[in-house]
Amino acid sequence: MTKILMVCLGNICRSPLAEGILKSKLSQEKFIIDSAGTANYHTGNAPDKRSIAVAKKYGIDISTLKGRQFNTLDFDAFDIIYVMDQSNYNNVVSLARNEDDKNKVKFILNATYPNQNHSLPDPYHGGDEGFENIYKLLDEACAKIANQLS
Repeated sequence: MTKILMVCLGNICRSPLAEGILKSKLSQEKFIIDSAGTANYHTGNAPDKRSIAVAKKYGIDISTLKGRQFNTLDFDAFDIIYVMDQSNYNNVVSLARNEDDKNKVKFILNATYPNQNHSLPDPYHGGDEGFENIYKLLDEACAKIANQLS
């Protein structure tokens, strides 16, 4: 089993959407996909209603996911850790205990734009259009990730 973790700031917008999209593209028998946030603002909360709505529009249900905070034990539990932006990367890597931990952390958009470390915009303070935009960016990145892992 390959275990993959998606990480954003609050674990209610980008990372649960990334989790749902990648789950829809990979075999649940071969992959475990989860998400977390670097902050604890939304621990135990469902994803943002706009993330739920855009996922539903494309046939993906993320409404039952619950926010949680990233912690050092996630380095042991997951093989690959995808972060959404530079701040997420810095926060996750700051908890790394060694080079093996650091090597697990990747920018999700590097799947689409290799070695460019682009940040996926946080749509939280914007409107529905921002959620549609990140859905499309995540869908493209997750398709490439799924192709690489399958």
